[in-house]
Amino acid sequence: MQTLRPSAERGSTQLGWLDSKHSFSFGGYHDPQHMGYSVLRVVNDDEVAPGGGFNTHGHRDMEILSYVLRGTLEHRDSIGNSAKMPAGDVQLMSAGRGIQHSEFNSSDTEGLRFLQMWVIPAEQGTEPRYEQKGFAEAAAEKGMVLAASPTGEDGSLTIGQDVKFYVGHLTPERQVELNASAGRKLWVQVATGELQVGELSLKAGDGAAIEADGSALALTGVAEADFVAFDLP
Repeated sequence: MQTLRPSAERGSTQLGWLDSKHSFSFGGYHDPQHMGYSVLRVVNDDEVAPGGGFNTHGHRDMEILSYVLRGTLEHRDSIGNSAKMPAGDVQLMSAGRGIQHSEFNSSDTEGLRFLQMWVIPAEQGTEPRYEQKGFAEAAAEKGMVLAASPTGEDGSLTIGQDVKFYVGHLTPERQVELNASAGRKLWVQVATGELQVGELSLKAGDGAAIEADGSALALTGVAEADFVAFDLP
């Protein structure tokens, strides 16, 4: 089964400095029909105005992935990390038993756009962790690259759940395949451009929930596209 989650039907939060779209219920947006998918709990598409950002706040027992699409994201946290993430970088913050952090657009002149995604962890109360790595070059070269996995295989970040997270960049007519065992669940989120995903045509902001049947799922560029994909239990 393949189900489209259209961009226009997402929830939203408008805060002046923030324009955020929510694929699943988040903050003041609540939709009992869209509370997450498997262990994927949040997919937010955030536009942050120059100089804007999220002041210090806390998280616990959540695997938090951020993928920068445009601009530079500045991060600081209570376990000693201070970093700037340019476009193409993926950040993995494993909140564990608790972490405080802030996120800002580091520029006073340029906008920031990033996807932030939350995954429910396999274990609670673990030691908080932070990782960051650039994947833009590899995604452009290969079409799609593994960015996070439970084992950190192939140079990916290590996530505390039975999940594989991919980032991709496809030009028109270029195709990649997403392989998952039967019974697994897949989520594909298009950030820019347009993709053909199996039977579905996805444009920027669209997501797709797919039940894997053990065969390869073809993702084909229609217009030059940036996207992320999850292989979920």
